[in-house]
Amino acid sequence: MKLVIYIDGGARGNPGPAAIGVVAGQKSYQERIGSATNNVAEYKAAIFALKKAKQLLGKEKSKNEVEVRTDSELLYKQLSGQYKIKNKELQPLFIEIWNLQQDFKKVKFVHIAREENRLADRLVNQALDTLL
Repeated sequence: MKLVIYIDGGARGNPGPAAIGVVAGQKSYQERIGSATNNVAEYKAAIFALKKAKQLLGKEKSKNEVEVRTDSELLYKQLSGQYKIKNKELQPLFIEIWNLQQDFKKVKFVHIAREENRLADRLVNQALDTLL
């Protein structure tokens, strides 16, 4: 089985109030994460997604694949090893993602067009709008 998860993170201001949006199958999640940069929000969305996948898959997680779809080119290229992670704030988040990946048969990050990620983006904006 493969669980497909759409993620997005965003901040109003950079840094500024930030939130994440995650769509895993038929379930959707949104959460405010305090003040952060856009890039930190994207990483936190990926972390949330992998933790949620562990919950959803339960004991079967090690037999399953997870595909995380993101419209963040930076996140995708850093997690796929194409870009180095120079930002010290992102390095521990990368390590957390790396460790979470070990619980699954396979984790694949896929870069998608922004138009394909509308629901996750909408969740981020809804969470940020509740701050106003």
